[in-house]
Amino acid sequence: MIVKDAGGRAGAPDAGAKTGARVLIYSHDTFGLGHLRRSRTIANILASEASDVSVIIVSGSPVIGSFEFRPGVDYVRVPGVVKMANGDYRTLNLNMGVDETAALRAQLIRQTTESFRPDLVIVDKEPTGFRGEITGALELARRHGARIVLGVRDVMDDPALLAPEWERKGALQALESLYDDIWVYGLKEIYEPLAAFNLSQRLRARTLYTGYLRRGLPNEPTLTRYPKITRGPFILVTSGGGADGDDMVDWVISAYETDPGLQTPALIVFGPFIARDRRRDFMERINRHPRLAALSFDSKLETLMNRATAVVAMGGYNTFCEVLSFDRPALIVPRTRPRREQYIRAMAAERLGLVCAIVDEDGARDPLRMAAALRRLLEQPRPSAATACADQLLGGAGAIRRDFAAWLDARGGREPDDSLERPQRAAHA
Repeated sequence: MIVKDAGGRAGAPDAGAKTGARVLIYSHDTFGLGHLRRSRTIANILASEASDVSVIIVSGSPVIGSFEFRPGVDYVRVPGVVKMANGDYRTLNLNMGVDETAALRAQLIRQTTESFRPDLVIVDKEPTGFRGEITGALELARRHGARIVLGVRDVMDDPALLAPEWERKGALQALESLYDDIWVYGLKEIYEPLAAFNLSQRLRARTLYTGYLRRGLPNEPTLTRYPKITRGPFILVTSGGGADGDDMVDWVISAYETDPGLQTPALIVFGPFIARDRRRDFMERINRHPRLAALSFDSKLETLMNRATAVVAMGGYNTFCEVLSFDRPALIVPRTRPRREQYIRAMAAERLGLVCAIVDEDGARDPLRMAAALRRLLEQPRPSAATACADQLLGGAGAIRRDFAAWLDARGGREPDDSLERPQRAAHA
């Protein structure tokens, strides 16, 4: 187990006197950036609510140390695991079997929970965690009186795929027996991620649709010098973590190689998890084209998003939030396998006029079709031009802050602040 603060200093959880509210956020992330970045955003929101709030993120992400956290936020890194193409898992670094690694992770998470004694536990996406690893810690936290919240993104997966997966994992039973509340980081008008389940009346009444999580600009960019093409109009192409973005990147590069009429340059950000061989092959092609440039990774992608004229992305939750926050015309190229989450989100957002989408045709990716989509992208309205759900769309931070403030008031026996509008919960999930 590695415990570091935002400055990279090693240490251990302080088991001393307990003063302010303590929050533990569990991010099951096996690979990629989405769950980690969402958890980081929420941790920073909660830590800003009061000076005596302490937040620990438990994560297996190998790049968690690349991100900055506000005072009051720290992290515990457990051994990482990686999901392979066939759906199986392997350990990221340790020479151990995945079952043994999962058992070690579970023990470390429980030890952290026992030492930290959280008052609030927020579990990202997976009610039982990776291979059930969070269950013991939740039972312990519940015995200590902690409030337990499941936080889910706007879209989980196709209901036909999600329902049997949750049945296999015992997720619904855990949700009903261990959890007090559900936060949905999206809008019911766009999608209801748990509609496939017959949730109890108690959980339906305790489901809060927060709206999407607004993203802001970092205090300063990661890099002091960006590629030359960013000095003028450019298209930002991002595949998030990069582990599954090969097809999108290849399609965009092929469009520029095939259509010399594409004049607006594109900056491709691969992400930290792209395969080394694929990145090398892409770089050879990019270096031969005068209107293409690339970066391996930028932990403060918001700066580039804000500079860009338009965005091409796969449409994961965090990138979608950034597109909305920085109001950039976006072309979404969603993956459809093994999960359909990105596709469902892209279709819903396109229906509301927030983005445009392009999907390969049975695996075929016509470069000229992508080139035409890139041309249309430059003429596309910004998301703010769509009036649907405009007032609530990016209300996630405010809704979480109000809910947290109300909980702090109730926990401390204080009179609620009437100047804060209380969060509205869904009648049904």
